[in-house]
Amino acid sequence: MTSSYNLDDTQLTTRIIDQWGLATVHKCSPETGACRLDVHGGPTRLTCGPMDDSQTVFSSLKSSLEETLSAWYPAAGRLTLNPSDGKLELWCNNGGAILVEAVTQVQISELGDLSEYNEFYEKLVFKPSFNGNFSDMPLLVAQVTRFGCGGYSVGVGTSHSLFDGPAVFDFLRAWASNTTMIGSTGLDHQQHKPVHDRGTLLACMRSQPASAKLGKNPNSVSRVAAIDHLYLLIKQAASDWNHVSDGKLGGQKLSHMGSSNQDNYVLKTFHLNVSMIESLKRKIFGEKRGSLPCSSFEVVAAHLWKARTKALGLRKERMVCLQFAVDTRTKMVPPLPQGFSGNAYVLASIALTAGELEEESHGSLIERIKEAKNSVTTDYICAYMEALEAPQTSLPPLKELTLVSDWTRMPFHKVNFLHGEAAFVSPLVPPITQVAYFMHSPTESRSIDVRIGLLPQTLTAFSHHFLTNMQ
Repeated sequence: MTSSYNLDDTQLTTRIIDQWGLATVHKCSPETGACRLDVHGGPTRLTCGPMDDSQTVFSSLKSSLEETLSAWYPAAGRLTLNPSDGKLELWCNNGGAILVEAVTQVQISELGDLSEYNEFYEKLVFKPSFNGNFSDMPLLVAQVTRFGCGGYSVGVGTSHSLFDGPAVFDFLRAWASNTTMIGSTGLDHQQHKPVHDRGTLLACMRSQPASAKLGKNPNSVSRVAAIDHLYLLIKQAASDWNHVSDGKLGGQKLSHMGSSNQDNYVLKTFHLNVSMIESLKRKIFGEKRGSLPCSSFEVVAAHLWKARTKALGLRKERMVCLQFAVDTRTKMVPPLPQGFSGNAYVLASIALTAGELEEESHGSLIERIKEAKNSVTTDYICAYMEALEAPQTSLPPLKELTLVSDWTRMPFHKVNFLHGEAAFVSPLVPPITQVAYFMHSPTESRSIDVRIGLLPQTLTAFSHHFLTNMQ
């Protein structure tokens, strides 16, 4: 389905297009990962190249999307419930993706610093209306917006029940490689064909319960640490409720406990260039840094956790938690096939008290992060999937939880849609607003842009603590 509208008055006209190469109807089982539709969570690309013939650009992107969907057919499907067991399934029914063409008189230069979040970005990814039946919701939406200056953006939204970050990246590369207006520059679009089979992951659910295996394994890290730690944080929040008499906690009513309070957060981007990251490593490891196997992700994640927790001003006995996504493609035994197109991420987790975290050295935290990564084994992954089969509820606001999503291995700005690399790529407001995105900088190789949601009263303190030791 394609739509056209003007961002300034949001008047919509819609027309249906055929999805090519989708004659066969397939039925796929769900992959691991949270089953929620997040059409506003995908990347938005801003390209400053010319768009003199907007119809040619849109037609080229539409035709190439049709071609891409013939191989990536689950993206044209829908989510449905299995009537026999009530579990969520991915139904490849050729329901179709949505492609929207939009126009605005706004010029890209008016948006200011593109690395800083702008509410206008929310208009650059189409958000379909929800009629109460999630089986009618598309799993993929895309919007091409022409700006007054001639530049354009490509905004994409996907369901996490369909793709994880690497799968989205591969899908966008495939879509871009199918455009024929100009030759490819930037990324090498040679890639593996998508593998939609979830058999390896589903085999976990058919074997002996993974939680039992973890319990027998003396080297396991507290069963599924990510689930255990979330449970303890929720218990801690519930205990706080029991100690208040006015039905409020931190000014929030009990009935609103499941709300993420997105309006209370400020989205801020911190640019960490190579010299800043090396300065931090030097202050942590001294001259030994060159001989120690340590990634920039581990160093920055440890530093961010300490800085964010200190900025919150928590009591020393409060439990705090760092969770970060781990790609299980090579963690499984046997590993998932190259080109796996589903959601293969699980969360790894570390929990300490605020006092312990303050006393812990950066080096020790980095070792804990490595241990948490290594704890993600086949048994952990299967137990994680088993836990996701349990009834789900909204996560209450947990300021003690620090979440990190690593995009540094997915340079979205290098995906070439017609006019070369994008000027910038931005995530939109996430469901859990305090998540920190580590993004590949489009302006400087090996640099990291950190986008994080912060409470306004902690912004100054966090900026100070986070940038300390990087100057």
